[in-house]
Amino acid sequence: MRLNDSIALVTGASRGAGRAIAVELGTAGATVYVTGRSVRGGQTTDNVPGTVDDTAQAVTERGGRGIAVRCDHTVDADVESLFDRIRSDHGRLDILVNNVWGGYENPDCRPLPMVPFWEQPLHQWDRMFDAGVRAHLTASRLAVPLMLAQRRGLIVSTTANLEPLGYLRNVFYDLSKNAVHRLVWAMAQELRDHHIAALAVAPGFMRTERIVEAFRRAGAEAVLDGPGGPKETPTYLGRAVLALAEDARAIEKTGQVLEVGALAREYGFTDVDGSQPAPFRISS
Repeated sequence: MRLNDSIALVTGASRGAGRAIAVELGTAGATVYVTGRSVRGGQTTDNVPGTVDDTAQAVTERGGRGIAVRCDHTVDADVESLFDRIRSDHGRLDILVNNVWGGYENPDCRPLPMVPFWEQPLHQWDRMFDAGVRAHLTASRLAVPLMLAQRRGLIVSTTANLEPLGYLRNVFYDLSKNAVHRLVWAMAQELRDHHIAALAVAPGFMRTERIVEAFRRAGAEAVLDGPGGPKETPTYLGRAVLALAEDARAIEKTGQVLEVGALAREYGFTDVDGSQPAPFRISS
């Protein structure tokens, strides 16, 4: 139980990447607070399965201690209450994973429209920057005071990667993800002397509950297993974050955008099927 003395927070952990990261931290014995808006007995986002309660239970079943907290990361009072609880319960935080994101919500569970920016709805910009970039900054600024006294800590933001000077094929998405990269780099400049690492971790095309449901609702289930379908499970990303959390020298990577496929080769972990999918980059 390598992280049995560690206190972690994973945001946006009702399902998908957040759930997998939380569960992998739980396998190492961590106490993991998991947040999101979907709770048992209530409506889930776009009616896609998964709640923070389910994730917390899975963390505990894997050997850690899962704590579910309903939190809307666009509501500052919710976020402040969350960190007040962590401070009251433990007085510190060792690991923060900023995974919460917005902009994808719609009744049909469709992916982002790859259309010219002048045809895109502005609410997607608002969600990506409020529930995405700002939410990462808000959680980070409240987490750091809980890390300073022990002079160690890890802040990870999940993101998307792209080729140098590449384009993510959606202006709002491209700008928001690049903002996360710059946010991580900038935080690293101020946190390095406090031995707190700030990193961005980029997975490939993951087979999350939302992606599977989007293909299903589009009547394209066959494409899931085709050449262009999602190949990585969220566990692959979860194991990347776990490897960084266990690495006493993670501070040497601070400020960087790290690819899951590259981390798998460095640390020796695999996806659930034993494979090591190569680093994935979105090219224009």
